Amino acid sequence: MVSFVQSHRDWAPLVICLLSFGESLVFVSLVLPATVILVGVGGLIGASGLAFWPNWLAAALGAFLGDWLSFWLGRHYSYAIAAMWPLSRRPMVLRRGEAFFRRWGTPGIFLGRFFGPLRCVVPLIAGICGMRWLPFQIANIASALVWAAGVLLPGSLAAHLLL
Repeated sequence: MVSFVQSHRDWAPLVICLLSFGESLVFVSLVLPATVILVGVGGLIGASGLAFWPNWLAAALGAFLGDWLSFWLGRHYSYAIAAMWPLSRRPMVLRRGEAFFRRWGTPGIFLGRFFGPLRCVVPLIAGICGMRWLPFQIANIASALVWAAGVLLPGSLAAHLLL
């Protein structure tokens, strides 16, 4: 696997960006276990000698874009989006996300990225609730940068220490 990653190192940022985007995008995040994959990818980054920073930025960009699109979907479709699959099969996820957002507000956008199924629902709820664009994007950018480091850095550091 390490030699495969080394041979295809130019693709790493794109693949990482797409995984992060999927992990942060409403609907896709509920079926794609990208966080676990990205932790493993962090190990591959460290073991294969890939530069950490471009891949970290790619992960942050994907996470930022996924949340931005989820927010936009919430603003555009409002509560009608709850009738779409898979949210229609998991109405509690939307209710929990709304309770979380109403309790925490803008800091909830930051915090929501770090809590499993809420990760993709909180930006959607923020859009549905009509949160202003600028506070959302500030929390979105900040949380994406921290989250990307949190999923890639442990594996990368472990690989450096073990090899």
